[in-house]
Amino acid sequence: MIYEIRTYTLKPGMIPEFEKRFEASLPARLKYSELAAFWHTEIGPLNQVIHVWPYEDLQQRADIRPRAAREPDWPPKADDLLLAMESGIYLPAPFSPKLGGGQKLGNIYEMRIYQFQPGTIPKVIERWAEALKGGRLNLSPLAACMSSDIGLLNVWIHIWPYADLNERERVRKESMKLPTWPPKTREFLVGQQNKILAPASFSPMA
Repeated sequence: MIYEIRTYTLKPGMIPEFEKRFEASLPARLKYSELAAFWHTEIGPLNQVIHVWPYEDLQQRADIRPRAAREPDWPPKADDLLLAMESGIYLPAPFSPKLGGGQKLGNIYEMRIYQFQPGTIPKVIERWAEALKGGRLNLSPLAACMSSDIGLLNVWIHIWPYADLNERERVRKESMKLPTWPPKTREFLVGQQNKILAPASFSPMA
């Protein structure tokens, strides 16, 4: 499986209008494949929407996208709202849950985006697999964990759901008491960023 993460930066104040148009057009797109998640940013870089599309592989993506584009209602008519568009292809870690599927995991999601040194992602996956066995998942679930394959390389994304920001603060404090957390990957880090995301009403991860 692969995930395509599409990040759109909108003109200020245009998230409600974009989500309205996207939701109206979405049934035409869902004829071809599922949507895993749709979020907008609340904290971090503002005026962004993030939609995640799972595919079996790159060939399925290549087959579906031109077919969907022939639908009169897809993509949403929203060019007047857009400032920038980014897309990346990601590979789920062997221990990652499947993103999407309609389950409600939280009211907010934290997307943490780490850049690692070239060639270190296999070691990162190995250390994360070991660290997750040490009790972190007893505090709150992991929504997804993945590494970049196409786009900006050596990127590691992990996504955590929470009931609210208070729960996030509590869980993070508790996790720091664990001897195995955070995973011992700091020596490979180049950069870190995070985004607090809220799901759209139509998101499968609502």
